[in-house]
Amino acid sequence: MFGSIKIAIVLIMLAGAGGGFVYVKNIKADLATSEANNAKLLDSVSEQQSVIEQQKKDFSNIMEANKRLQETTVTLAKEMAALDDKFNKTNSSGKKRDIGDLAIARTKTIEKIINRASANAQRCVEISMGAELTEKEINATKKSQINSECPSIANPNYIPY
Repeated sequence: MFGSIKIAIVLIMLAGAGGGFVYVKNIKADLATSEANNAKLLDSVSEQQSVIEQQKKDFSNIMEANKRLQETTVTLAKEMAALDDKFNKTNSSGKKRDIGDLAIARTKTIEKIINRASANAQRCVEISMGAELTEKEINATKKSQINSECPSIANPNYIPY
């Protein structure tokens, strides 16, 4: 009887040792899996950090572009008001300028003015669509040399006096 108890105890101990061995083997496998997952998570975190940095750069670029757009809008509004003043001047008697009456009275003069203004306006559109400035436009500093329709974009070195 004692012999069978000894055998049973030895079998239980061997089963416990075998179970412990299998348990440790599974824990090692789980640890290896966890380490691999942790490495992937660290890679993901670094990728996310780079994405966040890029988004910050993009956001600052967008804000800078928005600021330039606002400045351009203000400049264009001023130029529009100046153009509006050109066409809606009132003379000393309080009468508003009528471009039609002027065109009838001074046909050749008004034709030259309108043709020059149309050419200037067309050049403004070309520049705003990405055309390069000419040397003449860049070097214009006098009022007689500038494109009077859009001096802020056509003549960057011109300072109004």
